[in-house]
Amino acid sequence: MDSDIDRDNNRIEQQMTVLLRRVQRIHISTSSGEIDLDRSAYGILCRLADDGPQRLGFFASSFGLDPSTITRQVQALERAGLATRATDSADRRASILDLTAEGRAALDRTRAYRRKRLDELLSDWPDRDRDELGRLLEKFNTSIDTLVEKSPGR
Repeated sequence: MDSDIDRDNNRIEQQMTVLLRRVQRIHISTSSGEIDLDRSAYGILCRLADDGPQRLGFFASSFGLDPSTITRQVQALERAGLATRATDSADRRASILDLTAEGRAALDRTRAYRRKRLDELLSDWPDRDRDELGRLLEKFNTSIDTLVEKSPGR
């Protein structure tokens, strides 16, 4: 039994390594050419679009990054005109980040392009396999979140 689990875990770990390498390569090649969004910018813009305006601390916590790293990434988004920062009315010491119209348009174009590529990639997959992949990825990401929350020093 343990050898089956070890074999399964070895296979999963190997495939995760391959996936991470390929995802990085795909991400770089999916820019539509109009605006080049790096992985961190894309992640921040997606969270803003999906969850609405947020404090910078939200991003540091949800991405597991140092606040100074998030500040640098946000400054780059602001310089590019993709996001804007305002003082939080509930706590004037904090800032709230939001998408600009240009940021939303850039994100919409990038998401459409990435989803088109994903559709091409999975075009010969039956609907049930696509659904299962989505379900398992969601379950895997939830398991990661749970593990991180339980980690010491968190």
